[in-house]
Formats: sequence, structure tokens, C-alpha cells
Amino acid sequence: MLQALNINKIFKSEGLETQVLKDISLEIPEGEFLSIVGRSGSGKTTLLNVLSTLVRPDDGELIYQGSDLTTMRDSGLNRLRHADFSVIFQFHHLVPYLTALENTLLPFMRTIKPTSRELVERGRECLERVGLAGKENRLPSNLSGGEQQRVAIARALIKSSRILFADEPTGSLDKSTGEEIMELITDLNREGLTVVMVTHDPEYAKLANRSVTMEDGIFVQ
Repeated sequence: MLQALNINKIFKSEGLETQVLKDISLEIPEGEFLSIVGRSGSGKTTLLNVLSTLVRPDDGELIYQGSDLTTMRDSGLNRLRHADFSVIFQFHHLVPYLTALENTLLPFMRTIKPTSRELVERGRECLERVGLAGKENRLPSNLSGGEQQRVAIARALIKSSRILFADEPTGSLDKSTGEEIMELITDLNREGLTVVMVTHDPEYAKLANRSVTMEDGIFVQ
């Protein structure tokens, strides 16, 4: 489904160059739940950002459904991300002045009127799916950390994406809430959603079908 071939990424700062990814190759079949683990600075988040097209690699190929995404224009990548990719982050990235429902509808704000009955109903269904029925009109400040992460997942679900990229989705949550979020992500994978998750927690990594470990920009055993 998604294949990375000899991916390299170098970051430059104040005249210094740091190679964060070093000839990384990886294949992700459809329906897989893949965890990427490693210590801080190992390159795992950068790899996730490259796989999700949020960051362009300096070298290598990223093949999705037969197309090399590294040569695709930004407009094409934007359309692809909107249609097929969703990303959830450790710190939710919710708009503070929008309700839970409005944050869920955010991917469609520019292309479909968020007040359409069909879309609003779909947003409500997604919030119900993640356990937030009855909290559609609450602002993020009136939701717990776990509930805010659930809104972020609902926002990913509303797009009917094919791949969910999750960057430390439980990193800012307590253990009990983190386990609930992981149970939800695991259920979504069982229903057919491909999941690529970065985590520092070995217990959560074990929930995946496959786990790879990164160290200093490469995969290690």
C-alpha cells in the first residue's frame, strides 16, 4: 500500500547538518497496524512525517498506489492527504474557539458547508463512535485531555481515510485514558483502517501487528 525506498532526510540549523533518516526502506501493506518505536531523537517522528507527506525527504522514493509522492506537487499532496491520509498528534491540535463538532468537521470547512445536514450528522456519528455523544457543543477547554484526543480521532474518521498516522497519541494522557485511546485505535484497525503509530511505550507497541525500532536514523533489531 505504502512503500518507502532509501529515504534520507537532513535538517540544517545554524550551519550544521544533521542526518535524521539514513537510507530508510519500509513497506506497509493495506490493513496493517505498524508501530515505530525508539528513543527521543531516533528519527521516528521525522519518518512518520515523511510517510504522511507532511515533510519531503531529501532523497529516496515514497510510493503510494504506484505513484512516487516525492515528485508530486503540493496541490496533489494536499488532495491526497484530504482523501486518503489522516494524522493525529500527541497534543490534539484542536481549534480552541470551535466546538467538538466543529473541530470534527474542520477537514471540510473549505470545501463543504459545515452546516449541511448530512455532514453534521456524519460528524455526530463520528463523535458517538469515539464515545463523545452528547458533548458535540463543548469547547476543547471543557473537555478532558482524553476527550480532546477523541475529537482528534473523530476528525480523522470523518474523512474516511485509508491510512491513519498517529504520533505519540497517548503521550500526554494518563495510563487509563491512554489505554482507552489505544483500544479505540486497535478497533479501527480491526475494521480495516491501516495504522502507522509512533510510540515510546513498549506495551502499546505490542498491540500492533508489527513493530520496528529506530536508533540514530536507522532500523535496528
